[in-house]
Amino acid sequence: MYSKARFGSFAVSSCFVALAGAGLCAPAYSDPVTLTVALAANPQMQTAAKLIGNFEQKYPDIKVQFQTLPENQLRPAVLKDVATKSGQYDVVMIGAYEVPLWAQKGWIVDLSSYANSDTAWDQADLLKPIRNLVSYQGKMYATPFYGSSSFLFYRKDLFAKAGLTMPATPTWDQVAQYAAKLDDKSANVSGICLRGVPGWGQNLASLTTVINTFGGRWFDQKWQPQLSDPKSKAAISFYVNLIRQHGQPDAAKDGWQECLQLFSQGHAAMWYDDTVFAGPVLDQAGPGLRDNIGFAMAPVKDTKASGWLWAWGLSIPTTSKNKDAAWKLIAWLTSPEYIKLAGSKAGWGQVPPGSRTSTYQLPDYKKATAAFSDLTLASINSADPLHPTVMPVPYTGVQYVDIPEFEQVGDFTSQQIAGAISGQITVDQAIDASQKKIVEIMQDGGYIK
Repeated sequence: MYSKARFGSFAVSSCFVALAGAGLCAPAYSDPVTLTVALAANPQMQTAAKLIGNFEQKYPDIKVQFQTLPENQLRPAVLKDVATKSGQYDVVMIGAYEVPLWAQKGWIVDLSSYANSDTAWDQADLLKPIRNLVSYQGKMYATPFYGSSSFLFYRKDLFAKAGLTMPATPTWDQVAQYAAKLDDKSANVSGICLRGVPGWGQNLASLTTVINTFGGRWFDQKWQPQLSDPKSKAAISFYVNLIRQHGQPDAAKDGWQECLQLFSQGHAAMWYDDTVFAGPVLDQAGPGLRDNIGFAMAPVKDTKASGWLWAWGLSIPTTSKNKDAAWKLIAWLTSPEYIKLAGSKAGWGQVPPGSRTSTYQLPDYKKATAAFSDLTLASINSADPLHPTVMPVPYTGVQYVDIPEFEQVGDFTSQQIAGAISGQITVDQAIDASQKKIVEIMQDGGYIK
C-alpha cells in the first residue's frame, strides 16, 4: 500500500509525516525492538504494566518486558546494572535521589533534546518542583512518572466519636495525643501506622521528616554527623516510642505496603505516608470506610511544613542500544495521553499524580480526587529540598541527603532504628551505633578527617 525508505534503524513509511504527526501511526523499526524495563512495584506502576498493550498497539515494532520489583530490590538491581555498564535495561525507574548522582557519573542519558523536540509530550506542562527533581544542572535526565510529598491520612469517624478535630496542619505532639486516645487494641485498631521496616527509602524517609521539623539534622556545615544532637535524638526517640506505644503490631516489619493494607482495612486511626497513596487507599477501602477517610498536611513541630518531596522518574541508561525506542516508551508513560488512559481504564485513583498541571484540570480527575488533590499540590509546593531543616546544612533533600554515601548511611541507620522499634536494642544504642558508623563512612568518603 505504501513504499518504505530506510533511515538509520527506522523504516519510515509514506504513511506519512502528516499521519505520524497526528499520532495516528508511528515509524516502524527495521527490526523489532524489545525494551527491558525495571519498575518499582508501586500501585501506579503496576497499572502501567497492565496497560502496556496500548503502547505496543501504537508502536507495533516495539515490545516491552517489565521487571517489576519492590523498592528495596529495585534499587540495588538497577544500580548494579548501570554502574557495571552491563546493559540489561533499556529503561530504569529511579528516584529523585539517584537522578543528579547518576547524571554526574554519566550513567543516564540527557533527555533534554528528546523533550525539546517532542512537542506532543509538552514539557512545559510538568510541575516545576517535580521537574527540578529529575534534572541536573538545568538538564532533564528522567521523565517524571509521578511526583509526591507526604501527608497524614486519618479516620474522620473515629475522630468524631472521640470528640477530636484534626487541624489542617497538625503538630506531632497533637498526633501523639490523638494516637493515644484512638489506640484500641481490643478492636484491632492502632492509633497510627508508621513505616518501621529498614531501608533509607522506608522507615528513614518518614523519620527524617520528623528529625527535620524537630530542629535536628543529619550533618552540620562541616559534615559532622548530628544524630546524637539533642534535637535529632529527641525526634528519633519520639518516632520510635510513638510506634512502640500506639503503632501497629510488628511495626519493624512494615513498610508503606503493609500500612496501606492496614489503613484501608480499618486497622489504623492515622497513617503518615506518601501523598501518592491517597488514590489507592480510597480505591481499596470499603464503602463505609472510604467516606470516612480524611487528609491533613504533614505534622510539624519547629517548621511551617515538613512534607517530603519525591519523584519516581524513567531514565535511559547510556548503555541502552535502543535509546530512540526507549524515549517513545517513557514519553508515552509520562504523557497526558497516558494519564487519561489510566484514568478511564483503571480508575482515576490509579492515575500517576503530581507530575503535570493538566492532570489537575481534568474534570473526571478533579471529581474523583476532590478529597486530596489540592492538598497534594499544597504539600508538593510547600516542600523545600534546598532548605529542609531549621539549622543550616551542606546538603539538599528533604527525606534524604543527596550524596552517594547516604545509601550506606541510611541503610545502616535504618537497621538500627528497626531494632529499636522491635525492642531488640534501645534508642540510645541505635543512635550510638549509627553515629559511630556514619563517622567511619564520612571519613572514608573524605568529608571529615
